[in-house]
Amino acid sequence: MVSIGRRHILKALVGTAGLALLSACAGAPAPTPTPAPAKPTPTPAAQPKVAPTPTPAATTPQRPGRVKITYWGSFSANLGEAEREVVNRFNQSQNEVEVEYQFQGSYEETAQKLTAALQARTQPEVSLLSDVWWFKFYLNRALAPLNDFFRAHNVDKNDYVDPLINEGIRKGQIYWVPFARSTPIFYYNKAAWQEAGLPDRGPETWEEFKTWVPKLLKKDSSGKVTRYAFAHPGAASYIAWLFQCVVWQWGGAYSDPDFKIRIAEPPAVQAGEFYRSTTVEGWASTPQNIDNEFRGGIAAAIMGSTAGLAGHEKNAQFPVGTAFLPKGPAGFGCCTGGSGLAILAATPPDKQEAAFKYIKFATSTETTIFWSQNTGYMPVRKSAIESPAMQEFYKQRPNFQTAVRQLPLTRPQDVARVFIPNGDQIIGKGLERIVINKEPADTVFKDVAATLEKEARPVLRQLQAVEG
Repeated sequence: MVSIGRRHILKALVGTAGLALLSACAGAPAPTPTPAPAKPTPTPAAQPKVAPTPTPAATTPQRPGRVKITYWGSFSANLGEAEREVVNRFNQSQNEVEVEYQFQGSYEETAQKLTAALQARTQPEVSLLSDVWWFKFYLNRALAPLNDFFRAHNVDKNDYVDPLINEGIRKGQIYWVPFARSTPIFYYNKAAWQEAGLPDRGPETWEEFKTWVPKLLKKDSSGKVTRYAFAHPGAASYIAWLFQCVVWQWGGAYSDPDFKIRIAEPPAVQAGEFYRSTTVEGWASTPQNIDNEFRGGIAAAIMGSTAGLAGHEKNAQFPVGTAFLPKGPAGFGCCTGGSGLAILAATPPDKQEAAFKYIKFATSTETTIFWSQNTGYMPVRKSAIESPAMQEFYKQRPNFQTAVRQLPLTRPQDVARVFIPNGDQIIGKGLERIVINKEPADTVFKDVAATLEKEARPVLRQLQAVEG
């Protein structure tokens, strides 16, 4: 096993992400992260038994004798209201633990603030962490192992959806429990589809979609495009998350599990050239806000998170359709995403116990049903998916079942995006050069690969130090 000093580990983990995790002596403040896109506004479920109560968690009266803990969340608007309601329901359900909800901003902002809090030893007991952030804290031994809590509280790990719970396990230990989990799905404008004479479904393949493009693309008398067939997000809106699926559909990868970088290899380059062709040929847009582009009818279709579904259904000017992602030359490809819950290792034992009680509640079958129906995030418990409440909900709102049906076909994300510091943005900025600047994919991905390889080296040293 390689022995690496604490200060060296921290320095290595910072990489291009600019984070200095945990070190009490690392006094330099973390830089301002790339802003995350605004969260979509979800549609509350119509079923009375899951409708949220209006009292926010922050106003729940504290009761004497309770163990008080702090939870850091990352959702705004109606998603934030649903997140607060989960805390509120927990506080009202028992008399042992009092959770104080504190909104910290986007995933990136939450990670930045958690970094600073760990330096100052003012961290919360439990925090929401995204798919690209939890591993950084794990590598610095900042997260508590949870297996003993699962056993002590009789929480059945096997009831969690396998691909989701497994992503938070290292060396057989659970560190990150799935909560707000999603996959990309294909969204389409049913009215535009009908106008174009297309079948009411998503395209089976990208090749089929290209044959539909001339029917979906609209221009005015001056030749200005008034409706694009498709739209791409930017780096800040996680284009690298979506394009990862397309790379797989072309038979490529960002990297291997052992951190071998493969984004500059021919299959990934060919996928990049496909993306470049969409804007070179003029049928895909690159808006500042992809949700507004779609909901306003300016783009007939997008790939996006299932977490945006409730917001799309509520705010789009047309009926919304959902479908599996289209297949590429090498077949189907889709990844998971989103965030989970973790307990900070510096938390005293009694408060770790209290924090786990909250995690148990927040990811329980009943709460999972409430959360999924009110946000669009996938149910993280098998028992929730199979419950009569969710099955009836799917009959009434079939769009919500698309991601659940697609989930068994997903695969874990490439480590280059989720484990290399700032890997998502390194790849995303490269993709912006391709779809916005229209630079050749082979040139761009060579640059991206060189940066990823450089940033992967300290992670590998850290991983060996932590896991052997």
